[in-house]
Amino acid sequence: MRRFEGGGSAAGTVVTTAVESTGGVREFARLLLGRRARLRWVHLILGGALAMPYVLLGEVFVGPITGSQNVFGDFRLQLLSFAAGLPLAAATSLFPLTRPLEASAVRWLCGVDADLLVYGPARTRAAKGRTAAWFTLHLGFGGIVAGMSLAVPPFAVVLIVLPLFAWLRDSRLGLPEVLGHTWALALSPVAGIACLLALAGCAAGAGALLARWAPALLGPAPEDRLAAAEARAADLAVRNRLARELHDSVGHALSAVTLQASAARRVLDSDPEFVREALAAIEDTTRRTVGELDAVLGVLRDGDTPGTGPAPTLAVDLGGLLRRVRAGGLRLTATLTADPETLPPVLSREAYRIVQEGLSNAVRHAGDDVEVTLRVELAEGHLEITVENPLVPSDSQRPGGGHGLRGIADRARLLGGTVEAGAGAGTGSGGSEGASPQGAGMWRLHVRLPVKFPA
Repeated sequence: MRRFEGGGSAAGTVVTTAVESTGGVREFARLLLGRRARLRWVHLILGGALAMPYVLLGEVFVGPITGSQNVFGDFRLQLLSFAAGLPLAAATSLFPLTRPLEASAVRWLCGVDADLLVYGPARTRAAKGRTAAWFTLHLGFGGIVAGMSLAVPPFAVVLIVLPLFAWLRDSRLGLPEVLGHTWALALSPVAGIACLLALAGCAAGAGALLARWAPALLGPAPEDRLAAAEARAADLAVRNRLARELHDSVGHALSAVTLQASAARRVLDSDPEFVREALAAIEDTTRRTVGELDAVLGVLRDGDTPGTGPAPTLAVDLGGLLRRVRAGGLRLTATLTADPETLPPVLSREAYRIVQEGLSNAVRHAGDDVEVTLRVELAEGHLEITVENPLVPSDSQRPGGGHGLRGIADRARLLGGTVEAGAGAGTGSGGSEGASPQGAGMWRLHVRLPVKFPA
């Protein structure tokens, strides 16, 4: 019984070994003749085709130097012409289109990740040198593999069929004399298959080397990576600014419209004139917000340009902002000691958004039955904005909250200012937006912006 088990174990081992051997053969065949290997072979053949004009130019110089009248018929002179043509190829690689075309070919034929390549012209001296090195390697390897692809297959086919056709042995094909021996004739098919495998191996190896070297020679240099990082940072900054604009304009509009509609509903029967004013304010608010929304979305759409409507500022629309907020029934006391006309445009625009978001937070979290105080004043070379409202219990607040205080802090930081927000004066910016503790007290937002700030 133990012998039977032992025999079964041995048989299983043999089967497993056979399966593993079959898998190894398939993997080897894939490396030599798989889709990626074939595409890289095509890439090398293209390199050989590109090398032909340079080889012909090399023959123009090699012929007179060597005194030969038939350079094409001498294999050694052909190699010398090929070597003479490669420096010419390196010189012509300095044309701007060389790197984009080579990078595209490497991406599609060699299977190199697109993020590892640069598709723009080489600008710096180092980038041009790497492009020249790559072009020379591509044409050099391509010329060798292309030449082998033309010469090796016919010779290998002759070796494979040589034992079957006696007339091939008798013809003047220039075959080695050793093939006249019986033992050599019997091994000629094996030699022919070995030649084909050697050709496939050389092509696969050369293609793999070029694919490995491509990111180093055609990829981004440190200065390219720095430029790309700066471009991404600039794009992110623009998108963050647009997100803040969208949040502040739309968020304020929704809060104001909600307040106005709520107040109009309560006095619908008793005060028609107030309802009429509230509806007019809703109409004006939504019209202005749609215009700002179109401007922001126009930047986000691919191929579109920003809208032509000017951004609201303290000098242009502070009075309208206060009027629309009051139209909803909010009891707002505003004190303005700074002249908005004298403020820099950037400061006036950012300060408008800060005031707008501060009032929106007061409406959203304090409600419309409390007194809100707004102060905009100049003090010691700074524009100070203060919004105060009584704290209310959390169960009395309207639902909402988001990134308003964070947006205010971002705007202030870009201008070199500071933000304090919390229960009471000078409490810092701790706590989440809209999180009002229970009990009496005042919620205070204080923003201090320098009038003169770095450009």
